[in-house]
Amino acid sequence: MTTATPKKLRFIDFCAGIGAGRLGLENNGLECVGFSEIDRQAEKTYRSFFGEEEKNYGDLTKINPNDLPDFDLMIAGFPCQTFSVIGQRKGMGDKRGQIIFSLTKIMNAKNLPYFILENVKGLLNHDDGKSIKIILDELDSAGYKVFWKLTSSLYHGVPQMRERIYFVGIRKDLIKDEKEFEYPKTVKMPELKNYLIDTDELEFNEKKIAYETFLRYLENKYNKGLFSIKDMLKEDFLVIDTRQSDLRLYRGRVPTLRTGRHGILYVRDGKFRRLSGYESLLLQGFPKNLSSKVKGKIADIYLLSQAGNAMTVNAVEAFGKSLINFINQQI
Repeated sequence: MTTATPKKLRFIDFCAGIGAGRLGLENNGLECVGFSEIDRQAEKTYRSFFGEEEKNYGDLTKINPNDLPDFDLMIAGFPCQTFSVIGQRKGMGDKRGQIIFSLTKIMNAKNLPYFILENVKGLLNHDDGKSIKIILDELDSAGYKVFWKLTSSLYHGVPQMRERIYFVGIRKDLIKDEKEFEYPKTVKMPELKNYLIDTDELEFNEKKIAYETFLRYLENKYNKGLFSIKDMLKEDFLVIDTRQSDLRLYRGRVPTLRTGRHGILYVRDGKFRRLSGYESLLLQGFPKNLSSKVKGKIADIYLLSQAGNAMTVNAVEAFGKSLINFINQQI
């Protein structure tokens, strides 16, 4: 079997968010020829990262495939709110849950060779497993062999507990050798302290109005008598998650970043600090040089939400590499 390298693959970044999927594929040498995103704040961050000249094709559901350039691969973290365990789980009955059909319309119209899609863990058991079956059947009917896996960002080089399903699709007529698709191997998780590095004034103490709310939170029926502020402040890089009724502590990792719920604290130098938007980007695999472009320029409230809605760069890069290796085996 030859090991020739395929042509440089071109891709479009659908449901782009702030471009984590794009970055993961570009790290594999692929070329982005456009993106699709309707959230203006996310687009602002995206352009800060990749340039003002980038072409945004807008609302995915309104795209005429004939208006798109030729491309080889689709990357999309299609909307997950309708399947998420923290959402209302409306699934295929919600307009956002039907984005998959807009994606397959483009796949068919462009006779697209490959795709990588991402969604939340909650998709697996939504509607007793019927939703994921509908999606897989739709992709199969569109002519694709689909490989999928539930994985965590912890296994791909960032200290974040983020479970997501990745779907890798290859047009059936392109598969000449029925070799097994090799999923990414687990890589060592880096130290959390290398991510919690923001130097801005983010201390969380009695000078902050929200600190009184935090003190009351520690005294609610779920937390009363279980936690000592004095003891917590003794442990640098202890992560404190206040987003549920019961406080949760983590060591060496952070819980899943979310779009609509912020409230992660950590201890550094014996003081409470709020997780920043900059740190959230790092925890999603964005490099410091890109993250620094928006630090202090785009409000933390937006960056925290955008990071919470993003794919993990490292995971996309890993699945992209597995796809390229599979393609090479078919040449």
